[in-house]
Amino acid sequence: MQQASRWSNMPEAAAAGSAPDQGTGPYYVAAGTEVAVFEQCHTRRLGVMLKGPTGCGKTRFVEYMAWRLKRPLITVACHDDLSAADLVGRWLVRDGGTQWQDGPLTRAVREGAICYLDELVEARQDTVVLIHPLTDHRRILPVDKTGEELQAPPEFQLVVSYNPGYQHLLKDFKPSTRQRFVALEFATAPFDQELAIVRHESGLERAAAHALVTLAGRLRGLRDQGLAEVPSTRLLVATAQLIAGGIDPRQACRVGLIAPLTDEPAVVAAMQDLVDISIDV
Repeated sequence: MQQASRWSNMPEAAAAGSAPDQGTGPYYVAAGTEVAVFEQCHTRRLGVMLKGPTGCGKTRFVEYMAWRLKRPLITVACHDDLSAADLVGRWLVRDGGTQWQDGPLTRAVREGAICYLDELVEARQDTVVLIHPLTDHRRILPVDKTGEELQAPPEFQLVVSYNPGYQHLLKDFKPSTRQRFVALEFATAPFDQELAIVRHESGLERAAAHALVTLAGRLRGLRDQGLAEVPSTRLLVATAQLIAGGIDPRQACRVGLIAPLTDEPAVVAAMQDLVDISIDV
């Protein structure tokens, strides 16, 4: 399994890894070979599974790769009510008649786009099975309602994401689905890179951003005390933006870091204690 890096938008993060010429595209700093692996998967028509916690940069990576490969990107946020028709398409009644409307997966196949199914494991199993013919040698999408069988062009690529931190306790992919993808694993950014991301995205001055990222490290240590999900870089950025906007730092941490993660009184109290010893007003 390939270990991947995080994303950033600022030159400060370049020291954490070698970055290609960004031009006007999303800025992404690679710590490993995930860019090269993804490019080979695209060339060889292989699906890719991105594994990692919420807010660690999976979506930014897909955006960067779509820009790098010069392919359109179609993103679907999956959920437990997502049906096959939501992906493939449906007949609609318009102007007294019926008209077929392609779903996002069908559009991606027709256009040779990269289709990103975010948190695919959340979808119904009968919907997940729908992608199987697209992820093996056939590379076809049957559209039963129109009688079509679409052959995916070489440029089409299927990318899915998965958060194994909590989803494997509730839902998981069947082996018949998992083994259709090359897996890239993402993790929380190292301290210096996360600090650079928080500073760039929020405009927060260095000392305050440093304290916030330090706090995040301490809060992540509460996983063994009942905190199911730890603070993501995304939550840190939101909290930093509140502080930079003039919200009291402790209040910003309460609404930006604590409240989104837990309602358990004991865990809230433990998190608040860490905020109080970490954040200077």
